Amino acid sequence: MTPVSSKLYADDVSLLMVLIDTNPFFWNSAQSTLPFSKFLTHVLAFLNSILLLNQMNQVVVIAAGYNSCGYIFDSSDPQNQNKRAEDLLHKLEEFVDNDQELCREESVDGPGFSLLSGSLSMALCYIQRVFRTVPLHPQPRILCLHGSPDGPGQYVAIMNSIFSAQRSMVPIDSCVLGAQHSAFLQQASYITGGVYLKPQIFDGLFQYLSTVFATDLHSRYFLQLPKPAGVDFRASCFCHKNTIDMGYICSVCLSIFCKHQKKCSTCGSVFGQAQTQNSSTTPDRKMKMPVDG
Repeated sequence: MTPVSSKLYADDVSLLMVLIDTNPFFWNSAQSTLPFSKFLTHVLAFLNSILLLNQMNQVVVIAAGYNSCGYIFDSSDPQNQNKRAEDLLHKLEEFVDNDQELCREESVDGPGFSLLSGSLSMALCYIQRVFRTVPLHPQPRILCLHGSPDGPGQYVAIMNSIFSAQRSMVPIDSCVLGAQHSAFLQQASYITGGVYLKPQIFDGLFQYLSTVFATDLHSRYFLQLPKPAGVDFRASCFCHKNTIDMGYICSVCLSIFCKHQKKCSTCGSVFGQAQTQNSSTTPDRKMKMPVDG
């Protein structure tokens, strides 16, 4: 899972893309177990440790909100060299406030979904820009700090991002903070060769991050990192988010449904009626063949 060695600084220099879930509906529901302010304390300590491991390491933070995504912090920016934590918190606060303003007009039941697909796309675009503009680049990897449930409508976009990361040899690490496992991130980490972890004790989140996700790709060959007990590769229907073995698939956008639909809710394609066995059968006709005279 490493790019061409001739284009690397060294095998222990990393470009870490950190995707932070800032969905306000999720953090309101998780206020009793892990407050957002305490979560940021663990994350800031982890980011500082990454930059201290190697002076050539680079960290980029992307926020994934309920309505939008945005770049929050880039350690390679000269303006962020002196006040890293202050600048990160200031930009993150502005992003969260803007995202909450967009959420006020919407009523959401439960924790809602965050734009995981958009943040993955932004991370991959940044990595590709580094590949094409810099002759020597560090080893890129993506770390998803995610807590919101999987959004069924983002299935196709997330899978496209996963396969793009696999082709670019960019592992996707996943740290799930929600009550349930994320099937999307399980598949992302498995396909791209990343690490999937769901911490059991949130008070020790920094220990989880520093011991599991702070290691560079070269050092991982010598460590016994956590492996998922099982990955659920079954598809989830877009209509009820139920895991199904058989279903209906839209031939245009590959959306999956557990029952026959008249119209695809994702791309708007109109489906034909399911043909019965009696209507689909036609009387056999003998084919007339030319006879040589």
